[in-house]
This record gives sequence, structure tokens and C-alpha cells, in this order.
Amino acid sequence: MVAISDKAPKLLGLKSLLNAYLDHQKTVTTNRSRHDLDQALKRKHIVEGLIKAISVLDELIQLIRESNDKQDAKNNIMQRFGFTEMQAEAIVTLQLYRLTNTDIQTLEREASELDETINSLNEVLNNPKKLVQTIKKELKQVKKTFADERRTNVERDVEELKIDMQTMIPQEDVIVTVSREGYVKRTSVRSFTASNDERPGMKETDDLTFFKEMNTTETILIFTEKGQYLYVPIHQLPDIRWKDNGQHVANLVPISPEDRVVSVIPVEQFHEDQFLVFITKNGMIKRTPLSEYQAQRFNRALVALKLKADDLVRSVDVTNGKDEVMIVTRLGYGLRFDEEEANIVGQRAAGVKAIALKDDDFVTSAFTFDPTQVKTMLVTTQRGAMKQVKVSLFTKSSRAKRGSTMVRELKRSPHFVVQAWPVTTESNAFVARTENGDTEHVEGGSIKEYDRYQTGNYVVDTDTSGMIEDVWPYIDHSQKK
Repeated sequence: MVAISDKAPKLLGLKSLLNAYLDHQKTVTTNRSRHDLDQALKRKHIVEGLIKAISVLDELIQLIRESNDKQDAKNNIMQRFGFTEMQAEAIVTLQLYRLTNTDIQTLEREASELDETINSLNEVLNNPKKLVQTIKKELKQVKKTFADERRTNVERDVEELKIDMQTMIPQEDVIVTVSREGYVKRTSVRSFTASNDERPGMKETDDLTFFKEMNTTETILIFTEKGQYLYVPIHQLPDIRWKDNGQHVANLVPISPEDRVVSVIPVEQFHEDQFLVFITKNGMIKRTPLSEYQAQRFNRALVALKLKADDLVRSVDVTNGKDEVMIVTRLGYGLRFDEEEANIVGQRAAGVKAIALKDDDFVTSAFTFDPTQVKTMLVTTQRGAMKQVKVSLFTKSSRAKRGSTMVRELKRSPHFVVQAWPVTTESNAFVARTENGDTEHVEGGSIKEYDRYQTGNYVVDTDTSGMIEDVWPYIDHSQKK
């Protein structure tokens, strides 16, 4: 163990530790004995002066009465009888009742005892054996005074003490937000309620990608497009006011500056019957039990799935194992199939092919859905066209197929799908951003339904605002919704 030895910390074994303790006790006993010897010698000197003073008592009293003050009396005593200053001080402060025969005997007895103490202390200081004997005697006295039965048991095999840290977390309902640019925070319900439905503190170019009331005992999984995920307990999120900007996830867990957040999954419990479905840009799908993403370490980014060098994660959804999958590509192909088409694999697996892509095509959007809850999806092209399309128009197939087209093929100024999002009662408003940085707020209800081959409504003037680069659901945090 580490202990202080010779005024410095050292790593000591049992023998070295005992020797260091004994050396320390020798130092302590020696210093104490020197101090006690000094005090005994001073006291003996005073006692000798008092005994001598009693032998010339009448003369002393006469001399003191003739003196002007205390200091004059001390000087006269020192000059007349040869007392030291210490003895003279003791004489002038002596009370008269101490001059009885009984007290004289007490002084003589004290002088004898002081001689014995001085001789004993000198022996301790000058004889190493006597010093060791003194230490032994004192340690035996400590044992006699404080000895009692051992209150703990020393056993070969003991039960490991496990502490459930979850039970030590104060439970509190909070508002958790994550922005598209990766800024995260938790906010007290009180601060949120006092916001009067203002948007949370964010950069002007940023927007919400996740908003939910959660408990501090719960967790969020933040997935990035490079195939990593961050396991973030809610109680470890920075507590920040609603109107203030959040903290970037890279300040919580280091991630690459080029990486970005693609999905945030709230988790109350890691159930075995829930799954995470991943879809990648190159058309791969992976399905893994949610429970495999329960982590013990929170200080680094973890591997969510294995990606090829040129691949990126497009979507991550949590399912009950019975949902359907919709995949949409840039060239306008859509493929619909049951999630059970993808076998369950481990956390670090790469997955299997989800859709057969043309050489110049890639996945722009993907989502899982319950067909009883999702009837249409909002499809947006780079030329500013939007339309709602019934998912039922896409015949359910098996994975690894090409799929059905959802945009008309044009040789001149063709349409390319930027995004496709499911339209639900909870997600029926969207934001479109152009290459010039302009944004357009679109209500899903204002976009009509079209068949797979129709272009749809032009909601953005691309001649002035530029081509559409991205579309995302608008998260309404209003307390009155």
C-alpha cells in the first residue's frame, strides 16, 4: 500500500510498513521525551529556588516590602540572594499559604519526583533499548484500552457487493431536445412551461430533430451517419434553460467533426421484443434487438453497425418486429417489404441487401411503419415538387428488389427524390431547405395526393431560391397542440 515514509509517499510491503511505523513511533517518543525533559528541568529549577527562598523567608519578605514594585522586588531578590529571573518570578508570585510546613514538604517531595523523571527521560533519550521498551509499554496500553472483538469477518470467498446505480438517480421529469446540428440538452418542465411556446435556443440555421418529455432514469440513443451511436443517460445531459443553446454532443462524447446525427431513439427499458432497423445509403438493411445496444460505458462512441468505406446510415427506427419497411432512392424507386425479410443479427454486423440499386442510384430516405397508422408519404424532388403518395400503391415485395417508380422519367430536367417522409397525425408538417439556404414551411394537409407517376405541386420557386437540398419533419413543441 502507499504510505508516507520519510516525509514522502512510498509503496510499502507489510514488513516495510511495520518498520516505517516503528521508526515513526521512535521519532514521536524521542521528541516527546525531549519536551518532557525540558519542562521537568525548568520545574526543578523553580522548585529549588522556592526551597531556598523558604530558608531566608523573613529577609525576603522584608526586602519585598521595601521594594517599589514587582520588577524592583525581582531585581532586589536576584542581587541579594543570587536567584535567577525564573526563580525570582516564582517567588514574587508565591501565595502566602504556600509557606506552611506542609507545603515545604510537598516541594521537597516534588523535587525528588522530578529527579526520578529526569533520570528516566535521560535514559530513554540515551539508551535505544529503553526507548524500545517505552514504545512497547505504550502499545500494550493502547491494546488494553481499545481491545474489543473484531467486528468484521475475514473470509476466503465473499459475495460481491453490487450497487444498482439506477436507484441512486433522482427521478425528475424533464424536456429533452436534440437539434439537427447535434446540440442536446435537458430542460426543467418549469423552464419549458414559462417559454410561452417560443422555439428553444438554437442557431438560426438549426432546427429540432428530437423533442420529448422524459424521466432522468431513462436513456437516449443518438445514432450518426457513420455507423456509430452514443449511449446517453438523461441524468447526464447538461441541464440548460429552454431559451439557451444546448451543448454539442461532441462535448459529451467525442465524435468526428464530419459525422452528424441521423436519429435519436428514446429508451425507457431495453426490451428483448423490440428491434432497431438500420437502412444505409448503399441499400443495406440490418435488424438487431434493442437490448444489444444497452451499454455500460458512456464516455466514447460505440459501433452501431459495420459500414463499408463509402456507405452512410440513412435511418434508424425502433420496431416491434412486425412493421413494414419503405425505401426510397434518388432516381425515384420505392420498395416496400416486411421487416422480417431481414434476419436478426448482432450489434456489429453489416446487414444484408435491402434494395437492388442502379449503378448511379442511392437511397435518400427510408422508414419503418405500421400500415394501419401510416397511409401516405410526402415525396419531394430537387425541383421543388411535392406530393402525397399512398404507400398501398407500392405492392409489398421481398427485399433486394428494384421496387416501383414514383416519379415520371424525363430526359430533360429530370426529377430526383430528395426525401420521402411518412405522413401521420403527429408528423404532418415539414420544412424544405434550398441550396441558397432558404427554408419553406409546408403543411402536409396542403399537399394533395397523386399517383406514383404524377409530379405533384411545385411549392418552391427554384429559379429564385435554388434547388431543394433537404426536407425534414417540423417538430411542433407547442403546449397547446
